[in-house]
Amino acid sequence: MKVRRRARIAALQALFEVDTANHDPEVAIRWRLMESPLPTEGEEFCRSLLYGVLSHTQALDSVIQDIAPEWPIEQMAAVDRNILRLAAYEIMFDKSAPPKVAIN
Repeated sequence: MKVRRRARIAALQALFEVDTANHDPEVAIRWRLMESPLPTEGEEFCRSLLYGVLSHTQALDSVIQDIAPEWPIEQMAAVDRNILRLAAYEIMFDKSAPPKVAIN
């Protein structure tokens, strides 16, 4: 599996943990990276995704809510909510990957 894909998985797992258990993001990401080590560039990408989503959560949730008004963000399954946040972050703010990659 490619490094960036593994970094996205680790970021998603950390986002889920922060969202559902209210754990410290740094602790959550350290655990993920201890379980599945990444090369330096993968670790940096993973951290940029995690902290990028966390710093833009309000804007991301607003966009998701506008697009899916029948599914209140707080009623979505936590994994779905964080997948959408991560993909929306990459499309709206990161732009290092084409939208089709972020959506996948």
